[in-house]
Amino acid sequence: QVQLLESGGGLVQAGGSLRLSCAASGRTFSNYVLGWFRQTPGKEREFVAAISRTGGVTAYADSVRGRFTISRDNAKNMVYLQMNSLQPEDTAVYYCAADSRPRRPSSIPNEYPIWGQGTQVTVSS
Repeated sequence: QVQLLESGGGLVQAGGSLRLSCAASGRTFSNYVLGWFRQTPGKEREFVAAISRTGGVTAYADSVRGRFTISRDNAKNMVYLQMNSLQPEDTAVYYCAADSRPRRPSSIPNEYPIWGQGTQVTVSS
């Protein structure tokens, strides 16, 4: 199975942009549905975006639709989250997740058995 490693987090002012990256090990990366989730202290993990194996189907949380874009490059074993117009409420630890089952991208954290370690995103007002 793949292992995931996120990068690209940091501190940004409101209205700014960041691009998160998630590098995956393993030769079967294209077999995985991938998702981005986020979590703040004391709250449950929250769905952000997900993408199908080929990249042809994407899904977004209402709170980020139109501002965030998920994409993947199967040749490079990478998945990305471009985040624009960031707001303080986007502050969280962002996690990359993977699921090898042949299904549509899911917004449910428990349906992703593989997780990265997370990267902190902080948006200042």
